[in-house]
Amino acid sequence: MGAEPVVGDGGYGAPLLGRSVELSRLDELLDRAAGDAHGTARGEEFGGGRSRLVDITGEAGIGKSRLLGEVCARARRRGMTVLRGRATEYERQVPFQVFTDALAHLEPHALDGFQETDAIAPLLQRSGAVDRFGLHRSAAALLARLAGPSGLLLALDDLHWADPASLELLDHLVRHPVHAPVVLAVTRRDRQSPESLAARLTRGLDTGTVVRLGLRPLSARDCAELAGPGLQPAETTALYAASEGNPFYFLTLLQAHRAGTTPESSAPPGLGTLLLDELTALAPSRVGIIEAVAILGEHATPAMVSRVTDRSGTAFTDDVHALTRRDLLRSAPQGLLTLRHPVVRTLVHESTPFLRRVEIHRLAARELARAGASAAERAHHVERSLTAWDPAAVAVLDEAAARTARTAPASCAHWLDVALRHLPHTPEHAARRRELVLRRAHALAACGGLRESRDLLQELIATPRRPADVQAGAEDRSLRVRAVVLCALVERHLGRCTEAVALLRRELARGPAPADVVRLGLELGSAAPQDSGTSYTEVRPAVEAALAAARSMGDEVGEAGVLAVAALGEAYEGNMTAAHGLARQAAALVDSLPDNDLTALCEPLARLGWAEAFLEHYPDAERHAERGLDIARRSGQLYVVPHLLLCLSHVRVQTCRISSALELADRAEDIARGIGSGQLLAFVLASKAAALVAACPPGDPRPLAVAEEAVAAAGPGVGWWASTAWCIFGWAALMAGDPVRARDAMLQAGGPELQRIQPSLRPLYLEILVTSALVTGRPEEARGWAERARKEAEQLGLPMLRSSALRSGAHLPLAQGDMAAAADLFAEAAAESARCGAVFWEAHSLLLGAPLEAAAGRVRSGARAWLRGRRLAEAGGSGMLVGLADATRPPGGGPEAPYDSPDRAELAERLAALTARELEIAELVAQGLTSQAIADRLYVSRRTVETHVSRAFRKTGVSSRTALATLMARRRTGSRFGDTRAEQD
Repeated sequence: MGAEPVVGDGGYGAPLLGRSVELSRLDELLDRAAGDAHGTARGEEFGGGRSRLVDITGEAGIGKSRLLGEVCARARRRGMTVLRGRATEYERQVPFQVFTDALAHLEPHALDGFQETDAIAPLLQRSGAVDRFGLHRSAAALLARLAGPSGLLLALDDLHWADPASLELLDHLVRHPVHAPVVLAVTRRDRQSPESLAARLTRGLDTGTVVRLGLRPLSARDCAELAGPGLQPAETTALYAASEGNPFYFLTLLQAHRAGTTPESSAPPGLGTLLLDELTALAPSRVGIIEAVAILGEHATPAMVSRVTDRSGTAFTDDVHALTRRDLLRSAPQGLLTLRHPVVRTLVHESTPFLRRVEIHRLAARELARAGASAAERAHHVERSLTAWDPAAVAVLDEAAARTARTAPASCAHWLDVALRHLPHTPEHAARRRELVLRRAHALAACGGLRESRDLLQELIATPRRPADVQAGAEDRSLRVRAVVLCALVERHLGRCTEAVALLRRELARGPAPADVVRLGLELGSAAPQDSGTSYTEVRPAVEAALAAARSMGDEVGEAGVLAVAALGEAYEGNMTAAHGLARQAAALVDSLPDNDLTALCEPLARLGWAEAFLEHYPDAERHAERGLDIARRSGQLYVVPHLLLCLSHVRVQTCRISSALELADRAEDIARGIGSGQLLAFVLASKAAALVAACPPGDPRPLAVAEEAVAAAGPGVGWWASTAWCIFGWAALMAGDPVRARDAMLQAGGPELQRIQPSLRPLYLEILVTSALVTGRPEEARGWAERARKEAEQLGLPMLRSSALRSGAHLPLAQGDMAAAADLFAEAAAESARCGAVFWEAHSLLLGAPLEAAAGRVRSGARAWLRGRRLAEAGGSGMLVGLADATRPPGGGPEAPYDSPDRAELAERLAALTARELEIAELVAQGLTSQAIADRLYVSRRTVETHVSRAFRKTGVSSRTALATLMARRRTGSRFGDTRAEQD
């Protein structure tokens, strides 16, 4: 072989040719990030706004890693922090492997003082039970911190081989760009990229957070320059034609040509042949080292390679040195040995005899266990060394699955599958097999494998019970019921609520034990409202039987859960008297129980929160949803979290805390996309669209775009979630100025008689139809819808719904020119909304009525209504209502002095005492964000936020977040909008 090294995709010895356009684009992004970082270091606001991701694509050997290496070098020259990691082909089930590899480059004290270190433990190969979506947010906070005063480049190589957990984290970073000077650069092969990865990055192209650079083959001129002057033009042309401009293949052919190993009588050999030919001249001991490095991957430290090859001392050192000189081996960061290119690793790995691979993995697993490595770290080698039933090895896989269930459920499901494949099909292992199958179904349901999860569960449920199972008695029956309940839940998420209800009813007909009656009744009561073919009335007897069973056993936890589910069922159907009573009983029990007892009640807590929200008990709904959210996160009950987040988002829209509502819906979207349920995603996106309608100024296209995605996710379904998606789509279309589309959406949601629309919210949605009918010239249709809204709202007896019906009624005299009558109805609607704390609808009613008051000759009254409506809109962060206020501004802008001057100087003086950070946090408080939401946005701890809020209270002389929000609203709009004397007139 020749002495000149072959420099391929990952090498740095060859010049970088033919990439000037790509480098220019990358330089722009690095310059922007470095410039923003320097501005931030000088105390200026970060100007770049958000991180950007560069998607470098191309076939194997085209120069992706070489380009990435050049980008890293240029970032370092700009003073940026650079972290580089590589995904590897044979470690695709190791959670967060590519991020762990990148973070291994951190300085020893880089995480000192970072308060979320525990939350990112899996990225650092440390154990810890953390919420995987909390980990995503904490990882974003870490990147913002690492960007520091100089900016950050995070370079991730060979992403087509990344594990599912890493891809999910990357998806979060694409959809929620970091507000810091951060550039993410990734490389991947187009044809080998998972569809999900390609889709994620394409979505980022549409939103502008991703820049794609597709690498093409080099030109003939570039390859001639790469070859140098020592090669004849005809030879260069032949090598170029054979390589098709692929630089790695070209250099490999060039190396073989110079070494005289390419046959002259035939076409150049394939890349694999050339690379394997390099190994034929090696001594067996050196081939063994190459094989060990290829198989060990991320564990190929010199010490590990020495142990598994049984080579040590000077002989081992000489072999490694010789292989390095031939550029077969390279030294990677953290002291790892690696082959010069992933293609070389693939060829060596596949050409290594099977039993040799098994032995190397077995030895690696043994050495890692001896070093105290975790089960998750050893699982990869244990899996690949298994050839028969091995209890100790399967125990490692079992433990690894348990450790990764919450943060990397796809890896958890994979390792359980490996364990199940090796578990003997014998009676003595039957019980363990069923338990492992149930755990695997849970993991699959959490990571998007809903159909596979359902198939496993159906097979588990249908498995005939053996005599030994009958003797096992209650334990086996309990497992079956757990499987049935989980299967029903998965069916719901697949949009098959009818099948879920039928499955639960069949199991109840089998005569289960009282404890199982409670479990099945809870799930049946939860599933019924989502099934278009089953009303809650039909399953009420089963829910009542579950309540009786819980009480007969003295099971207060079960009783509280059933009461909560029953309260939501009755509230959904509009039976508000019954719902009030059940919600009060459930709340009394829940409030008396400690958190540990409520671990099994996270979903019922979500049901209770929603019931209280529909009953317009907003503080109680918020309190119970927040408690449920805390318990669900700590106990890893992922599938419940979106329901709790959306309950809070709904409450905060009604109470006009719009920024917070939107952030909560965003978090729910992360989880819904991770679970892979189209039905859940439809509900989440509908909630997000509702928050966006309230948040965005008139004319903003985002609410309608998200609502369109919601109905697309719902598909042809007609259940609760699909109906809700269509209703919100109707609202968004109306706000976008398309009343025809709004009307069509509402009729699609509910059918001709609107029976599919949630009865307890129907008056609110009828307001959309009333408005649409009037705008499109259908006054009689509008009158009919308004009258129906009035009757149903009176029957429900809830202030916010009566408010909605009053607004619907107000549009009728308005259309006839009776300003005074319309103004009176809007004023009454505002008062009704105020009774239950529905601040958004109070402000909406006030702003609609204010100009009518003036037109009816009640100028002062109209000015007061507008003033209060505008103030509520500003304090709540509603762009929609602020836009409405601007459109309905009274002549002169509202009451004149004496409301103007006296407080302005005082206000300025009080706010001048705040630091820039305190002022920033006060603004976020005014938008309705919680301390935790502010901490997440600013990448600081919750305690830091609360400290700044306390200081702001002290300096401004207020004692509540509401008062501080009012001050900030007055700062933005002028003191007259917040002066209480204007309201007293």
